[in-house]
Amino acid sequence: MTEFSDLRKNMVVNQIAARGVRSETVLSAMRKVPRERFLPEGLAEFAYEDSPLPIEADQTISQPYIVAFMTEALALRGGEKVLEIGAGSGYAAAILGETASEVYTIERIEELARSAAATLADLGYKNVEGRYGDGTLGGPEQAPFDGIIVAAGGPTIPESLKQQLKIGGRMVIPVGKDKSIQELIRITRVSESEFQTEDLADVRFVPLVGAEGWEAEPAAGKATKPAQSGLAPDSEDDWLRSEIADACEPFNSIETANLDPLLERIGDAQVVLIGEASHGTSEFYKLRSRITSELISKKDFRFVAIEGDWPDAARIDHYVRHFDFPPSEWTAFSRFPTWMWRNNDVREFVDWLRIHNAGQSADQRVAFHGLDLYSLYSSIRSILKYLDEVDPATAEIARTRYGCLTPWQADPATYGRAALSGSYRSCEKEVIHMLMELTKKHREYAEHDGERFLDAVQNARLVANAERYYRVMYYGSRESWNLRDGYMFETLQTLRRFYPPGSKAIIWAHNSHIGNAAATEMSARGETNIGHLCREEFGKDAFSIGFGTHNGTVAAASDWDGAMEIKDVQPSVRGSYEKLFHDVGLSGFLLGLRHLPAGRLRDALLKPRLQRAIGVIYRPETELASHYFQAALQKQFDEYIWIDKTQAVQPFDTAELEGLPDTYPFGL
Repeated sequence: MTEFSDLRKNMVVNQIAARGVRSETVLSAMRKVPRERFLPEGLAEFAYEDSPLPIEADQTISQPYIVAFMTEALALRGGEKVLEIGAGSGYAAAILGETASEVYTIERIEELARSAAATLADLGYKNVEGRYGDGTLGGPEQAPFDGIIVAAGGPTIPESLKQQLKIGGRMVIPVGKDKSIQELIRITRVSESEFQTEDLADVRFVPLVGAEGWEAEPAAGKATKPAQSGLAPDSEDDWLRSEIADACEPFNSIETANLDPLLERIGDAQVVLIGEASHGTSEFYKLRSRITSELISKKDFRFVAIEGDWPDAARIDHYVRHFDFPPSEWTAFSRFPTWMWRNNDVREFVDWLRIHNAGQSADQRVAFHGLDLYSLYSSIRSILKYLDEVDPATAEIARTRYGCLTPWQADPATYGRAALSGSYRSCEKEVIHMLMELTKKHREYAEHDGERFLDAVQNARLVANAERYYRVMYYGSRESWNLRDGYMFETLQTLRRFYPPGSKAIIWAHNSHIGNAAATEMSARGETNIGHLCREEFGKDAFSIGFGTHNGTVAAASDWDGAMEIKDVQPSVRGSYEKLFHDVGLSGFLLGLRHLPAGRLRDALLKPRLQRAIGVIYRPETELASHYFQAALQKQFDEYIWIDKTQAVQPFDTAELEGLPDTYPFGL
């Protein structure tokens, strides 16, 4: 018992509080409820791992974090009446029993309803009442409720549940038109007829079956298994692997890969988007660099724009293009995740680009820019430095306006939470007015130095977008994701307007940004990305390249702002593109997708399958739920590059840079 108690405490610290749950009431409940008591015999030892686990009737118990997250979203203060739909093992009902006065829970599978009721009674939860029935109809006898939690994904929000909320009450429910793709939504009842809706997170729950949910599966009485759509039968894969082997262009090493056919397929494209399946894999960076250098040398591309912050990339740009510019005041890419750009592979490309540019006239040199918006305070510093030199009076106005954000410079995400809660006023007006002030003086400043004015205005635009981003990120993943990718696309457009007409661009970003969102489950969640926006804007003049791997190692963290770790990449799962390409039996290959002829291979790659995405966070223990999504590859990318076994990037230590010139971009 002592061992479980210690594991429970560690779970709360490392899995719950560390990932943003702040409610002490919820944290206290998570520390108190013995999750091991709600698991089948033999699984107790895994009770405090951060993952869902199987229980009776082919169902699962949700991972601890999602239980805590959903409970916190109800914003309970004590003394409320709460309804839970989908009791399962009874674990979440016990957590609610610790945070609310009355809890009613409904389970549609009789076996689970009885088991959960028995466990809750054994543990002494007299304020939790469970029953067997159709949860989509709610509990009209006990209504109205201060809070409702739905632990299954419905196609829509059941009207019965909405009407059983008190005015001011909240409901948290996964909703999605596909049984395996949902957005976690919070509904607040504002009046008798008005409801406010917020998107909270992307999730995967079992289907919500009932009169106001999904229809039951044909095998009546048997529970629905957690959805893993995209799994293809092995019999189909046998001939498909052979077709891929015939259609692809194999290579044994990145250095010897023949890129001429790829360059021919790219043709006269104006924007080439080159992806990566993780932010910490060396081979993706190396081959992306090779493709980029070929495009620059043979097709006269004008600039490279990366999924990195504008001021950090500006330091690189100064180094590779403006040899007479002084170094910037900040150290490039020194914030989390530092390994994403401060690694040996990126450094090799940066040094190559500097050498290439040294042989070009100033107006032919290739630029290096950042598309992202996280660098709120680096951008403010850059604006102030510029204005101090060209317009000291406006610099003082800027200091006053940006002063609104000063208390939050160590943690801008905290500003977003405070602004939304009303405990701190929004800085939106100040940052918008400052952007307008700069743009009004375009002619006056641009005469000073066009490139430096571009830098200042882009930083001001970044601050305005970042201020909004940190506010909307608490409303949910959809709005913040779309704002971020929309900003990156606008930055690309700004750069294309700044450079001479016809200037061609290369984009470096994750597969999830550069692939066509309309060909993935992102579209079902209402999300777009820079790849989709480029397809809409440029048509065939945009060319996207995706990457994939089976296993190896990757540089990633376990939590945001966590330490970098070298982690083993788990072998790809059955039914995924990665497993399909691994079984082809080649160490690496290029597969042209845009011009695949009509036939079985094209048709097969148009069908959705699972695809893996590893960002700066990698949690192999919950890999299927955390890192796989559905995609139709042939519509997602114009080219796909497979590297079967890959290795983690190697971040360089700042000590390695000693003795290099002061203008070296990464700093000491």
